[in-house]
Amino acid sequence: MKRLMLTLGTSVLLPQAAAAHVGDHGVSDFISGVLHPVSGADHVLAMVAVGLWAAVSGGRALWALPLGFVAAMLVGGGLGALGLGLPGVEPMILASSVLLGVLAALAWRAPLAVGVAIVAGFGLFHGHAHGTEGPTSGVLAYAAGFGLATMGLHLGGVGLGVALNRLSVRALGAGTAVAGLALAFVQG
Repeated sequence: MKRLMLTLGTSVLLPQAAAAHVGDHGVSDFISGVLHPVSGADHVLAMVAVGLWAAVSGGRALWALPLGFVAAMLVGGGLGALGLGLPGVEPMILASSVLLGVLAALAWRAPLAVGVAIVAGFGLFHGHAHGTEGPTSGVLAYAAGFGLATMGLHLGGVGLGVALNRLSVRALGAGTAVAGLALAFVQG
């Protein structure tokens, strides 16, 4: 378990170090999009938590929760790219890392429509942040990049959730929530 926690912690911190050198240094819009979701621990925690929650929910939630998040995230990205405001983006992103972690920790099996609505709501805010902070040209390539990276993080969470026993997955969900709270205090 210690090795798993170390690996998970490293996977949250390393992308930030790699992305520290991203900017206008010839990085393509697609690669910039791929790097954006993994450049912040708040995004990584929430997106992995979606996968964990999907795994403990099982059934159609395995694919519906990640797809619901990504679909709404792309809509939010479009809103952000168009310059349309959305109130409380950063607080909602932080809240998502805490609440999605709690849902995974509780292994709450919400009705599918409710679960998808929850993750889609949070996905909208994550996408808005990506769209607002993205390039002014090459928006479609950028969106494809952050969409694929997000799906990869979701699948990572699902993979952990399927590979580990239920108690370990719930512990990871709780750890995600605690890490999200720590980020809220650091950023607040």
